[in-house]
Amino acid sequence: MSAPGAGHEFPRKDVSWQKRDVLLFANSIGAKVDELHFLYELHPKFSVFPTYPLILPFKLTDQEVTDFYARQEATHIPGVPKLDYRHAVDGQRKLTILKPLPPTSAGRKFELRNTVVGVYDKGKPGTVIETEQAIIDKETGEAYSKVLSSGFLVGQGGWGGPKGPSTENFPPPEGKAPDAVHVVQTSPETAHLYRLNGDYNPLHATPEPGQKLGFGGTIIHGLFSWNSAAHGLLRELGGSDPANMKEFQARFAAPVRPGDKLTTEIWRTGNAQPDGFEEVRFVTKNQNGKVVLSNGRSLLKVVGTKSKL
Repeated sequence: MSAPGAGHEFPRKDVSWQKRDVLLFANSIGAKVDELHFLYELHPKFSVFPTYPLILPFKLTDQEVTDFYARQEATHIPGVPKLDYRHAVDGQRKLTILKPLPPTSAGRKFELRNTVVGVYDKGKPGTVIETEQAIIDKETGEAYSKVLSSGFLVGQGGWGGPKGPSTENFPPPEGKAPDAVHVVQTSPETAHLYRLNGDYNPLHATPEPGQKLGFGGTIIHGLFSWNSAAHGLLRELGGSDPANMKEFQARFAAPVRPGDKLTTEIWRTGNAQPDGFEEVRFVTKNQNGKVVLSNGRSLLKVVGTKSKL
C-alpha cells in the first residue's frame, strides 16, 4: 500500500541563478581563499559548489526577499490534512549529483520538479513529509541533481496516517580515529548571511518563532550545518574539486545556535566503487559534544589534501 500523497507532483517551477548567487553561497558555507574556484568568478575553473542545488527550491527565480510562510502555505498534498509549515523543521537530506550546474543559468531554462514520496504520521510528535526534488533542463529533460528530503512538522501528527518505513543508518566505524576533522566557528550573524541564498525562514533570523517552537530563540539553518559539513568533506578529502563529490547526506539531529562551534569528524570506509568514488561517513558535533548532524554519508573521490585546483 502506497503512502498518502505518494506520487503527487507539485506544480513545476522555474529556477534560475546568477554567478553572484554562486559566490554568495560559497561564502556563506565557509569556502576559503585557497578555493578561489568557488569564490572568484574570473578563475579559470570557476565552479558552482556541488550542493548548491539544495537552495534552488527556496530561491526559485527570485533576486528579492520572499515571504517564507506564504510560499509554504501555498502547497497542499491530496489525501493529507492541511499542515502548518510555520512549525516545520528539517529531517534529513540526500543529494545525488548527476551533472554539475553551469556557473549561471543565463541563456538556459531550468525547472524544479518536486514529487511526494510519502507522508507519515508519527503520532503526537508530528508528521514527516518525504519528497524528491530534481533540477531539470527544461529543453532537454536532463536531470542535474536529485534530492531526497524529509521535513518534520512539529506537533501535527495523530491524523491516522501510516508511521512510515524506518530509515537506513550509516554510523561511523567503532574504535577508529577519524581520518580528517573539519571545524567551523559560527557567529551570531551566520544565519543572517546564509539566509540571503533564498532560505528566508524567520526561525533563523529573529528569536520569536524559535521561542514558540521550544528552541529558546533563534537557531541556525539545518542546511547551513549540512552544507558547511559538505564543504568540510570536499576540502579535507576531495581536494576541493567539485567533480569529486557524487552523493552527500545527513540527518538533522539537534538544533545549532548562533555562536556554536561545529566539528565534523570524517572516516574513510575503504568501500570504493568501480568509478573511483568511496563511501565516507561523518558526524558533526557542537562544542559540548552533542551530535547535530548524524547518519552522515558521502560518495567521494578521495585525493587527500592536495592543492585546491
